[in-house]
Amino acid sequence: MRLTILGCAGSFPGPESACSAYLIEADDFRLLVDFGTGSLSALQRYSSLHGIDAILLTHLHCDHMSDACDYIVVRRYAPEGAYPPIPVYAPAGAPARIAAGYNNEVEDPLDDVYTFYGLQPGSFPIGPFQVVVDRVNHPVETYGVRIEHQGSVLAYSSDTAPCDALLRLAHGADVFLCEASYLDGADNPPDIHLTGGEAGEVATKAGVGRLLLTHLVTAWGSEALTFEAASATYAGPMEIVRPGARYDI
Repeated sequence: MRLTILGCAGSFPGPESACSAYLIEADDFRLLVDFGTGSLSALQRYSSLHGIDAILLTHLHCDHMSDACDYIVVRRYAPEGAYPPIPVYAPAGAPARIAAGYNNEVEDPLDDVYTFYGLQPGSFPIGPFQVVVDRVNHPVETYGVRIEHQGSVLAYSSDTAPCDALLRLAHGADVFLCEASYLDGADNPPDIHLTGGEAGEVATKAGVGRLLLTHLVTAWGSEALTFEAASATYAGPMEIVRPGARYDI
């Protein structure tokens, strides 16, 4: 598997990054996990506009799905003709949410653009990948993800506070892509996001091979403090991801 970071800014785009979007490739198949604000621009740098084969949206906050609205134009109105529907795995409210974001005045089922599959906890194939999703600890219906391919494992936290499901999804993963939105020691709201220290704790308990920190809200936080806090709770290889970074798994 290869992971490419298209966007990694938390909650809203940063000065150097779009919001969450991650391209996972294997066997000439491209799975886009999340499609956050601004990430359609980055997609064009690392794939063709029509080069993705499936989309998985972990939840329906704008910073994880809003460019799925813009992508309707790409597939529906291409000069060479409309492209066939692409599968989208997402929480049950995704069709209405994306349609409203695209055109709030006209009912639009989007069947010509997307074929929707509702997520629920469990395991299922997407192309060459075996995917496991489970509900994590966030105010809206949100799924953490475990992606397996030929014995290699990538786990992705999505947005979550600490929870048992996250530990299960990350268990033994070769790479753990984990959010670290909040600063340790701050008076953070409960049951929304992880701190760097909490991300490191989960990585240690789950026995992951490598920790990749993402979804930092750089305008309100500190990369240095987040990294320091995670280093205090996880002793393995670790880095804060950057747009365009690629990892072989």
